[in-house]
Amino acid sequence: MDFNVSKILFMGAPSTGKTSLINALKGKGFVCYEEISRQVTQEARDEGIEHLFLEQPLLFSEKLLEGRIRQFLSANSVEQSPVFIDRGLPDITAYLDMIKKPYPERFNNANQEYRYDIVFWFPFWEDIYTADEERYENLNLAKTIEKYLLKSYKMYNYDLIEMPKSSLEERLNFLLSYLNLT
Repeated sequence: MDFNVSKILFMGAPSTGKTSLINALKGKGFVCYEEISRQVTQEARDEGIEHLFLEQPLLFSEKLLEGRIRQFLSANSVEQSPVFIDRGLPDITAYLDMIKKPYPERFNNANQEYRYDIVFWFPFWEDIYTADEERYENLNLAKTIEKYLLKSYKMYNYDLIEMPKSSLEERLNFLLSYLNLT
């Protein structure tokens, strides 16, 4: 059953506050879909592959494509609107473009078929950048990724709403106010 749910996407370079805002929204009772790349990375580690994206980028990206399409379709069956999603399909092609890895046309087709209603861009913010075990990107690579992400989302004709560089509470208030959810 399709309830015509609004899909609100968060995009941006690694460590820009997307997950923190997703967690805050979950705490307020909103339906949120977490970033799935950590799950894909952990499953590969369980199979003995330290960084699947670095070792087999196309396989990693295919797993993300499948997972993100599942998230998108799952959001259609949620009665509560909006649904907030941490990272989207254009992120996948942005990363592959960055490493100059060719990919099948189905990646572009998915970007055109599964469209998000609103996209919030979390700009790179050096003051909050942190590395962790799943995140292989250093500071300079994170900045480079942002350029490819912006290019990818613009290529698929998304209008990006810039998330302010402010406290989590201020970001939450900005988001809820923008979406008239206050």
